[in-house]
Amino acid sequence: MRLPHSLSALALAATATPAAAQTADDLTRSIEADRDIVVTASRTDRDRDEIGQSVTVITAQEIEARQSQAVVDLLRTVPGVTFTRNGGVGSAAGLNIRGAETDQNVVLIDGVKINDPSGVGGGFNFGNLLVGNIRRIEVVRGSQSVLWGSQAIGGVVNLLTAPPTDALGVNARAEYGWRDTAQAVANVSGSFGPVAASAGAGWFRTDGISSFSEARGGLERDGYEQFGANAKLLVTLTDTLSLDLRGYHADSTVDADGFAPPSFAFGDTRETATTRETIGYAGINLSLLGGRFRNRLAFAYTRTDRDGFDPAGSPQVTFEAEGENERFEYQGILDLDDAISATFGAETERSRFAAASFGGPPDIADVRITSFYGEATVKPFAGLALTGGVRHDDHETFGSATTFAASGAYSPNDGATLIRASYGEGFRAPSLYQLFSIYGNRTLDAERSESFDAGVTQRLLGDTLELAATWFRRDTRNQIDFVFCPPAATTGICVDRPFGTYDNIRLTDAEGVELALTMRPTSAFTLMGQYSFIDATNRATGLALARRPRETFSVVADYAFAFGLDLGATLAHVGDSFDDGGNLNRLDGYVLADIRAAIALTDAIELYGRVENLFDERYETVRLYGTPGRAAYAGVRLAM
Repeated sequence: MRLPHSLSALALAATATPAAAQTADDLTRSIEADRDIVVTASRTDRDRDEIGQSVTVITAQEIEARQSQAVVDLLRTVPGVTFTRNGGVGSAAGLNIRGAETDQNVVLIDGVKINDPSGVGGGFNFGNLLVGNIRRIEVVRGSQSVLWGSQAIGGVVNLLTAPPTDALGVNARAEYGWRDTAQAVANVSGSFGPVAASAGAGWFRTDGISSFSEARGGLERDGYEQFGANAKLLVTLTDTLSLDLRGYHADSTVDADGFAPPSFAFGDTRETATTRETIGYAGINLSLLGGRFRNRLAFAYTRTDRDGFDPAGSPQVTFEAEGENERFEYQGILDLDDAISATFGAETERSRFAAASFGGPPDIADVRITSFYGEATVKPFAGLALTGGVRHDDHETFGSATTFAASGAYSPNDGATLIRASYGEGFRAPSLYQLFSIYGNRTLDAERSESFDAGVTQRLLGDTLELAATWFRRDTRNQIDFVFCPPAATTGICVDRPFGTYDNIRLTDAEGVELALTMRPTSAFTLMGQYSFIDATNRATGLALARRPRETFSVVADYAFAFGLDLGATLAHVGDSFDDGGNLNRLDGYVLADIRAAIALTDAIELYGRVENLFDERYETVRLYGTPGRAAYAGVRLAM
């Protein structure tokens, strides 16, 4: 048997640019519908056979079976996705979708954008995102700015947490393992008259590994600890009116290595970094015209505070940063009939950041962006769905951006064969740091992209075998990069910029293929595999973009015995890449193998365990930084 997986979500960060959360009903339907319903591609629940974009769904059953601690360890088996991490769990981590930059992705929790406005590029740090109460992950690849606004150049990752339940339920998990790693999480949910609620808390700690690679001389371990708490409340006021409240707070501390004097070479240090992440959301949902016209008006507040400390330094506080967002949003969904539907909305957001290094004066700035968007889907006959949309964003600093998108999905045989194609435009507004910091350039324009993909999915023997192939291409212009300036420049952008600045100087492109296989020969056995080839290059130099492996391959297999024993394994290969844009420092490819098992003792109690990196592979995703070796964990789940 498999116990329900309901654990507290252990990561959220501040929002960077406008995006609306889906309604609680949309999110619940998508979680309960396995892979057949997708929310993220259209900001409402839709049959995946009507979606022209490339979408991968990681279900609650897969999340529970794989037993991963960090979300990036689940995402590494998604086609077209790679990641980098500066050490072990809790260290800074970034995601690359189809070769895009780590700050060119939109990351959402329950549809609420959580990119951090205090970050250098305004992206999201996956390092603090643990698998807690997350019940489902949807990844939409390709530029998606029409619906999701700034930063949706590479794609969108939406993490859906467990919703409130009708019946009272208690779920808990605890585990212990390698290098004194311990985790405990619990969640309770239920309904009481018109009120449905879900609340949880979680704690994680580990002695960790040396962030400075042990293979290069790193000796001391860099630990990590996080505490998080979350709550959801859905109040049904009438048959057509409901109130949706959500809140979360997480507090994380990670040890780090750095560049200590006098040599300033990278090595072991006693530095630490803390991150405090808070989110609050309040929405009112109103359904009209017998449910055909659904409206949502909401306010979201998000904040991220980050601090760095070096007990051997002077001053000891190495940096302080805070990012804050206040966002108002309206979204409407109108079903004219069974063949025509429309999604439209308006958003306005104020983003603020403050950052200081080594006790210096802080950089402080705020900016507002106001947006309007609309998208329509038409189904002229059975098997064909056509979608088109447009968005306009007005940014206080760089001006405005208008983006377009179109997609189509066609099945001539009731879903056995599905032909997909999509075109999407993306943009990324310059981050507050790139605009207003000591290195800032207030004349920056937005990064802009065009992406195309086309693919086919073939299902054989019912749902027993599914094969999918996708070709994609993305071109990005005006990409922002750092410009190193000579100290006495008298002309050009470097005048009075002795420390450098940012400018729109890069053109990049990415092209490749994604192949996926899913086999379910019996209800007890599932085999999933993927192969991705990604050619991501700097068009000015012809060189490969840094830390972008050209090839990835993975296989995930799980078997459930009738007497309650589940066995599984994951094999993932990542090809060679370069650590730098000049392609001078090679990062060798690697293969990781994980095995796992779980057995039900009673209807309510399950024991589980796993071995990660079974063959103790030594590798780097960032040059000089360590990665975990072989590790074993064991735990117990409780569901009542």
